[in-house]
Amino acid sequence: MKSLPYFCRGEVVRGFGRGSKELGIPTANFPDSVVDNLPADISTGIYYGWACIGNGDVYKMVMSIGWNPYYKNTKKSMETHVIHKFKEDFYGQTLSVVLVGYIRSEKSFPSLEDLIAAINSDIEEAKVKLELPEHIKLKEDNFFTSTTNSSPVSSSSAASTSQSIINGH
Repeated sequence: MKSLPYFCRGEVVRGFGRGSKELGIPTANFPDSVVDNLPADISTGIYYGWACIGNGDVYKMVMSIGWNPYYKNTKKSMETHVIHKFKEDFYGQTLSVVLVGYIRSEKSFPSLEDLIAAINSDIEEAKVKLELPEHIKLKEDNFFTSTTNSSPVSSSSAASTSQSIINGH
């Protein structure tokens, strides 16, 4: 996937309401405008990277991009699980993420318990991979500290130029 790392941001919108309630794994969802502008070579599946809410701290994250086969969604989504315990929801705030790497393809599971176990395994894999020096440096990218944190951006070029690249919406 030559588009990685991929930088994007958008307002956190309400999703399907399953992350916290059914899975115990809260997610922040991007609006359709962000999902619809993903580069063609970013396939559906599970990714890892860095995320920031508003102008807050940068945390590790995992993201599901796709149709969530277990739930048989008909609408493609980008659901981010920020690996941090937040005290409250952050609907309406700006979520900034950089997709760093790919963990696995989307797949269905025989049970909810199997799905939860797979997500927890993805989280553990992300934690380990994001400790690699080439991934840690992206946590410090000026994309996260830019004062233009309200406009969406993306880039497959050098991380240091990410704040000035607009992805068209």
